[in-house]
Amino acid sequence: MKRIALALILAPALVAATPASAPERFVRDVAHSQLNFVAESRLLSAHGTFQKWDAEIMFDAANVEATSLKITIDATSIDTRIERRDAHLKSNDFFATDSFPQITFVSTFVNNAGEGNRLRITGDLTVRGKTKRITIPARLNFFDPQNNMGRVTGEFTIDRTEFGVSFQSPVNPIENEVKVQFDVAFNKPRN
Repeated sequence: MKRIALALILAPALVAATPASAPERFVRDVAHSQLNFVAESRLLSAHGTFQKWDAEIMFDAANVEATSLKITIDATSIDTRIERRDAHLKSNDFFATDSFPQITFVSTFVNNAGEGNRLRITGDLTVRGKTKRITIPARLNFFDPQNNMGRVTGEFTIDRTEFGVSFQSPVNPIENEVKVQFDVAFNKPRN
């Protein structure tokens, strides 16, 4: 009887001590991933992308909340299809890429948003040396454990002026809010 009582007392501790599945390392599938933005102004909606960026992903399909990620963007790779505009965006008026060549996002936690494949990714976004905590709504489109691959998409808005990107043209006023869109396919790294 004492053994049964002891087992009942120790059972919760033993369950807690049992290791849960651990997140595994994944990398971005370059051919199937995009990071885009849209900045509105009086004269046009400027659509752009970053040609060079990387994603470090630690993902656990059994426990999505154990997931973490780090996005590193080469700010000098900005591409709006207009060289003159790209040069201006790299200047001190906007991203100041000579001083701040990288934009980063480092997650602090990932929450399941309660709708199956909906997520909220909270983390620190650093642009032009200024860091702000943001929460990004995302969708885990799929995860295939047999082929070790998945895809996550989302869209969010940031206020560029909160990151020191506050240039304003008197002729073509630019809205402060910039829409960011991401589509990240990921898989296990090939050795």
